[in-house]
Amino acid sequence: MTPNVELTKTRDFGEIITDTLLFIRQNLKPLLKCVLVFCGFFIVAGIFLGILQQSKMLNFMNSSFPSPGGRVPVNSPFDFIGVEYFALLFILFLNYTSMHVTVLAYISLYKEKGNIPPTVQEVWGYFKYFYFKILGSSIVVSLLLIVASMLCLAPGVYLFPILAFVYPIMIFENTTFGYAFNRSFKLIKENWWLTFGTFLVIGLIMYVAIMVIIMPLTIINMGSMFVHPEKGFHLSTTLTFITTALENVCQLFFIIPLVAVALCYFNLTEKIENTGLLSRINHLGTTNNDSNLPAEEY
Repeated sequence: MTPNVELTKTRDFGEIITDTLLFIRQNLKPLLKCVLVFCGFFIVAGIFLGILQQSKMLNFMNSSFPSPGGRVPVNSPFDFIGVEYFALLFILFLNYTSMHVTVLAYISLYKEKGNIPPTVQEVWGYFKYFYFKILGSSIVVSLLLIVASMLCLAPGVYLFPILAFVYPIMIFENTTFGYAFNRSFKLIKENWWLTFGTFLVIGLIMYVAIMVIIMPLTIINMGSMFVHPEKGFHLSTTLTFITTALENVCQLFFIIPLVAVALCYFNLTEKIENTGLLSRINHLGTTNNDSNLPAEEY
């Protein structure tokens, strides 16, 4: 039987990838349960708002292209943008924050409990403590990435793997955004390419997993136009709504890069500070005291 994944140890590129998938496989049921409890509402709300938005989009697209022999209608490309569109963006952002807090809180408790999966109640204690802290930090990080990408794509690409460590630092070390921001630059120093390469591969794995689920329905939907050419450009409402629902459910695959970010964090801290080794030495001959949260660092 494969032992539970040890978080605090050094790993090379391949080990980070394999241990990410192994950790998810070993913790799939309890981790997925926590994610569904704390993120399920946002996923369901995203499905509802996504269907409303796609309904407007379908009406716009199906009416913008004439059937054979018909006239070309004149529609504004902004006809399908309404309250639903902005509400959907807001819900996606809230779910983005919830996924971060839930998965990283789960990993933090998993480490504290000695590689034992935590309960939903234990994760809830971390979730309600960190959620609004991470929400505010997400706004700042998003603005930084948007501005950097608008100035030039390269600064945005450079900052992305660095700023990805802000959230795990805040939760694992229970610290402020300012401290986490500065520490993320120190951790990734001389390890930027390893981190970027890991995120790139993990991102591709997540993308392929999502495409395996989404693409068949998309292909069938687009192919229906050739099966019934008399309808002209006309997308199936049913298939489009099912695809929209699956796209929102596929947000669960975001667990993969979040676990990878956590393992990269532990890899870098272990390389620089030997935190895992020092912790094991300090705990020799001592009993395990359950504490709620560590003291904040500044």
